[in-house]
Amino acid sequence: MTAVGSTRRSRADRLAGYRRFWDEERETLPAAEREAVILDRVRHQLSYAYHRLPFYRRHYDAHGFHPDQVRSLADFTEKVPVVTKSMLVADQAEHPPFGSYLGVSRAELGRIHGSSGTTGTPTTYGVSGADWARAGQASAAGLWCAGFRPDDVVQVTFPFSLFFGGWGNVQAFELIGACVFPTGAMVPTDRQLELLTRLGCDGLVATPSYLLHLAGRAPELGIDPAASSVSLALVGGEPGGSIPSVRSTLDAAWGGADVVDGAAGSTSEMYPFLTNIGCLDDPGGGVHLFTDENYTEIVHRDDPNTPVPPGTSGATVATHLWRDSQPMIRFWMGDEGVLDDSGCRCGRTYPKLPHGVYGRLDDMLVIRGANVYPSAVESAIRATPGAGTEFRLLVERPAALDELTVEVEPASDLPAERHAALGVELEERIRAAVTVRVPVRLVPPGTHEPQTFKARRVLDRRPSHRPG
Repeated sequence: MTAVGSTRRSRADRLAGYRRFWDEERETLPAAEREAVILDRVRHQLSYAYHRLPFYRRHYDAHGFHPDQVRSLADFTEKVPVVTKSMLVADQAEHPPFGSYLGVSRAELGRIHGSSGTTGTPTTYGVSGADWARAGQASAAGLWCAGFRPDDVVQVTFPFSLFFGGWGNVQAFELIGACVFPTGAMVPTDRQLELLTRLGCDGLVATPSYLLHLAGRAPELGIDPAASSVSLALVGGEPGGSIPSVRSTLDAAWGGADVVDGAAGSTSEMYPFLTNIGCLDDPGGGVHLFTDENYTEIVHRDDPNTPVPPGTSGATVATHLWRDSQPMIRFWMGDEGVLDDSGCRCGRTYPKLPHGVYGRLDDMLVIRGANVYPSAVESAIRATPGAGTEFRLLVERPAALDELTVEVEPASDLPAERHAALGVELEERIRAAVTVRVPVRLVPPGTHEPQTFKARRVLDRRPSHRPG
């Protein structure tokens, strides 16, 4: 299969000749000066929401809070009640279609998107034209941070549907001057690989799961992903981009292509896109938090008004500092992360989530008294030679306690006589990762449907979780 311009150029060569930052003054601002900007915007948003958005006024009055109580960022964390997804859904049901927190007239809307609506009516997101334009610039800064440049041809495999993600990528790539190839999620895997190879794409945007799936399918089509023209992949939509074993597996599969995490802050409510994103100067992964766009706090998982210090694991809460249409102020994201404010070799002074988003609090399983995150199990599996790309976590309750079993597909080329040893090694690695013994059952390759977008590998078979 002949590719057009498919010779891989190193990412370092591509970066040469371009400026280092999208907005150097903003991205390298001293922390104290940035915090002053953030506080000013926080107070503006609180006043705007209280006086213009009935949803927030009711919410704040019910908690005895008034915006005048916030005189510092510590006040903001300790005094302002959080907003949750369930509150937004309930408000939209009572005040359709956008809820009582839209904030702009219908004539000002530039975009309408939505959630997948798996639990009923989709949540509707109205975005003003001004907010959409600002989001594009914020997203462009993120892609520039990740290492994309104007001479890139980038294939985007995220869905183009109600979900924001794919559309935001297209907008931002166009703004930085790159050539975007939006294949979306409806194009079959074989065709995705054929087009990727034929066009000689330099960049690829996908979930970690789909990037692994593409690498596994490619050799069956006579394509060597390690010899492809792809030199940079942006992964998001699920944890994985900052998990060392996942990164190393992707790196090996794609012949040393750089993998950058863009997963943090990816919930639809916290649009604009890609303001939390990794860079090429930290090989360990993690993401910069563009806190003067979306202000991110790390708080106690059981008390959103109690901050936790840098280096301590906690829950993420985020705030739009500039958005007028449906602004989220202290939105409970449900993710778990650790904050690092020590700086980065790239020169950006934003704080980081050094491990990215490594789990959702509502995904955590309690198995025999231990907290088990699916991402930790995945990390152990990805680090085990001979394991295939697909696995499932089966949660059952045969008696009083929950039990976990992991089903893993071995690699298709692993000899059958090595399966038993693989099972033993997987159990050892998973036990080291989650501190409890978890049985592993090997199943034939192809047993489980490949997961490509927002992978869901936990099968909950506990009686109280069964439909009906």
